[in-house]
Amino acid sequence: MSAPVKTPEVVVDLDARWALHPQVALRPESFGALLYHFGTRKLSFLKNRTIVAIIESFPEHPDMRSAIAAAGIDEAGMKPYVKALATLADSKMIAQL
Repeated sequence: MSAPVKTPEVVVDLDARWALHPQVALRPESFGALLYHFGTRKLSFLKNRTIVAIIESFPEHPDMRSAIAAAGIDEAGMKPYVKALATLADSKMIAQL
C-alpha cells in the first residue's frame, strides 16, 4: 500500500495585492457565487458570502489583509478565510498581482 500524497499548499501573501484571475468570471448567486475559469474549465461554488465579498473588494484594497479586515474579520478569525482563499489561489481562481 502506498503512502498518501500530500499536495503542496499555496502560501498566500496577505500583504500582496490580489485579484480575480483574468480568465475567471464570478457570478453572484443566492447561496454565494459561482466561479468559472475559462482556461481550465473549472467551476467552483462559493457558499460563503463573506469570501465572495472579500474577492469582490480586492480592487479596492492594497492587499489581501485589508480586504479581509474590511469584511469585518479580525486577526483572530482570519485563519479559515485565508485557508479558503489559498484554495482558490491554488486552483487559479484568484491571482497575486
